[in-house]
Amino acid sequence: MDVAVTEDNVLVISHDPHLQDGALIRSLPLAALDLPTLDAVLDLAPGTPIQFNIEIKSFPDHPEYAPPPAVFSQLLLDAIRRHRLESRVIVQSFDFRILIEMRKLAPEIRLAALWEGRPRSFVEIAREAEAEIVAPEYHLVTESEVLAAHAAGLQVIPWTANHPSDWDPLIAASVDAIITDDPAALLQYLHRLGLH
Repeated sequence: MDVAVTEDNVLVISHDPHLQDGALIRSLPLAALDLPTLDAVLDLAPGTPIQFNIEIKSFPDHPEYAPPPAVFSQLLLDAIRRHRLESRVIVQSFDFRILIEMRKLAPEIRLAALWEGRPRSFVEIAREAEAEIVAPEYHLVTESEVLAAHAAGLQVIPWTANHPSDWDPLIAASVDAIITDDPAALLQYLHRLGLH
């Protein structure tokens, strides 16, 4: 799930920094929004085995969209610790500044470096981001990159693959997990293959 921050520093679930009417989430207090808070979602954790993959939406080219990386990281870490979910969370971001700050604050939190664009060494991406997971766009996954990442002690979790024709090459490359918009269909597919 993707996280944005309100004017009054509340973490809310939103894929985009703007609302449908164009208003910037960061410029509005929580009371003016109809968005679920991260705390409300994390409240669902007790008594379940749910793991949470939380993406920090930070935009280096638009600093007005989010708090500074150190502040954003601390806000998220505070929420994770309030719910005692340190061992059940992965924090991911395209903005490696966030991951580096989170690493300083909480070395125990698993970090995933999101990547899109030109092909690049997964190992180099992880080192730059100080992450133990590389999360590339699924088109960028190759068996050799996954092997190199695994040899370096890293995991590979590509995004966002939604069809069997997308899943098959990822499974063949031995990725560690797959981010999809249709988890039920993926689980059924893996079950049919005897992989889940």
